[in-house]
Amino acid sequence: MKERYSRNRLYVMPKEQDIIGQRRILLGGAGIGSIIAECAIRFGFERLTIVDGDVVEESNLNRQDYCQNDIGKYKADTLAKRLLAINPHAEIIYHNVMITHENLTQLIDGHDIAINALDFNSDIPFAFDEECRKRRIPILHPYNFGWAGFLTIVSPHGDPITSISDDPSGFELKMANYVTHYCAFWQDPKSWLQNIIEQYGKEIGSMPPPQLSVGSWIAAGYCVNAMYRLSTSKEVRFFPNFYLSSSMND
Repeated sequence: MKERYSRNRLYVMPKEQDIIGQRRILLGGAGIGSIIAECAIRFGFERLTIVDGDVVEESNLNRQDYCQNDIGKYKADTLAKRLLAINPHAEIIYHNVMITHENLTQLIDGHDIAINALDFNSDIPFAFDEECRKRRIPILHPYNFGWAGFLTIVSPHGDPITSISDDPSGFELKMANYVTHYCAFWQDPKSWLQNIIEQYGKEIGSMPPPQLSVGSWIAAGYCVNAMYRLSTSKEVRFFPNFYLSSSMND
């Protein structure tokens, strides 16, 4: 095992470390995806493709892996440089473009695992999943629920994310409602999250949902753990099941 990853020992076997180093990861969206990418590169994933046409804004700095000096710069370009500063030997490909129906197939081809961290302001996140499923690529869907991190994994052979809704508008809120209803059904209510959902619904205008750095880092940890398990043929929970972690108590 390389000296860089020597402290991964016991948790990750040398053969497994070699395997994950060769896995090709597609990161669709470099918002919460930026935190996932840093966690992944430090863990040992060394072949990442980043796709995002957005630039860094000041409101991103409370939860994404960017700095004050990055404001106004392309997220994909900026993130790629940060990852290469951590591991200059990694293979980092980036595209300062939005994913569209026209470039979707070309961008997805050749990857082993995809992360769908795209904004739900069109049907592109659904199309992204559909194309990945056609190629038998598992898709990670991370969400930042403030004090909680969330991950669900769409299997190429299982239910699609559109089982929740085939309308992309407000999909993050629909996912949060799905989580609270699921947990309530299994007598593990998340009243703190339900309270945030209700307060958000009362806000005037179309403000983006509130998010914290805490949720980004927890979700990133889940994603990297799942990527490791998928790469080494270990079991994971697939959608409609999910991973959710928070220190909040009801």
